[in-house]
Amino acid sequence: MKIAIVHDWLVTFAGAERVLASMLKIWPDADLFAVIDFLSDEDRAKLGGKRAKTTFIQRLPKARSAYQRYLPLMPMAIEQLDLSGYDLILSSSHAVAKGVLSGPNQLHVSYVHSPIRYAWDLQHQYLNESGMGRGLKGKLARMILHYMRMWDQRTAASVDTFVANSRFIGRRIEKAYRRESTVIYPPVDTRGFTLQNDKQDYYVTASRMVPYKRIPMIVEAFKAMPDKRLVVIGDGPEMDKARQVGAANVSLLGHQPFDVLRMHLQNAKGFVFAAEEDFGISPVEAQACGTPVIAFGRGGALETVRGLDHEAPTGVFYDRQTPEALVAAVAQFESQAGRFSAQACRDNAERFSEKHFERQLSQLVAQLLEKEGVVPASEPAAPRLTLATTTPLAAAVTSA
Repeated sequence: MKIAIVHDWLVTFAGAERVLASMLKIWPDADLFAVIDFLSDEDRAKLGGKRAKTTFIQRLPKARSAYQRYLPLMPMAIEQLDLSGYDLILSSSHAVAKGVLSGPNQLHVSYVHSPIRYAWDLQHQYLNESGMGRGLKGKLARMILHYMRMWDQRTAASVDTFVANSRFIGRRIEKAYRRESTVIYPPVDTRGFTLQNDKQDYYVTASRMVPYKRIPMIVEAFKAMPDKRLVVIGDGPEMDKARQVGAANVSLLGHQPFDVLRMHLQNAKGFVFAAEEDFGISPVEAQACGTPVIAFGRGGALETVRGLDHEAPTGVFYDRQTPEALVAAVAQFESQAGRFSAQACRDNAERFSEKHFERQLSQLVAQLLEKEGVVPASEPAAPRLTLATTTPLAAAVTSA
């Protein structure tokens, strides 16, 4: 059986690429495709050295550094990839990968990190944050995004089975495409983040400093709590805003190597998280270290963190992205400190391990291939995986 794996673009190694790496562990002989591929040798090694077959955008000027400018061309580019000789197509998509062309004798399973965020419900937020809320550029951007939405919805029909990376994204898939999806949480390197029971008297947050992560807001909240210490790991365009807050009890460390990140996650008394993420890997990594989480109660965090209503909680939630709400959440966190167990945090994180992801995805694909008649009935079938769709009834009876 010939297998093709399609990814949006390969520029850095982040959350979507971790999913891709696990896919290539399951199907190491698969051929890899992407709009562009400019991975470093270090990051390519994480994909087993695999190099993607790319589109014409790979050869356009500044494709490496300014590939986002070619977004209007990406639907056409992804459709030019010839996958007609493959039996199974797996797409790892947060933009255009799911739009590859496939035929009636091919099985296309699309693992969706999100429908195109900036074309659907987050369009207005992205335009405002990029300075294109008004004016001629804003009008042109809206026209392009309108076209992207139409293309995105139309190409959803060629996908045989959708897999969502969380129930939150499953609801987005249903809203955008009117399709059900199976939820399989993305893989987290829980082996690399080891449990530590002894904690020190500080909080930590770690992420790329982009607007939706709300790092300056977190810094403002801790400025209002001068008796509490916060360590911030990460860099990005919001760094200057975070510095301008001028909180003496906050240490802005910038980008740090993995060992430094892990050490701070292991030693912190709590991990602070303010983003509305599709899934959110950082809170799971913190829990893998035995560190409970203070999280904004929207998006994937509601599925990865167990709140105070759970018998073995791993964190607390706050309902507004404001310094005042976070200050109140920290106070609640400290008042309930005796209920948090490092081992409970670790046990919860293990639900999202790489091994768990690979087992679930391989079982799902085996079931679909058998259903389509690709796997002969005489061959042993893979263990059955209960398909957790995102219909309201299914979501109500499926445990996190």
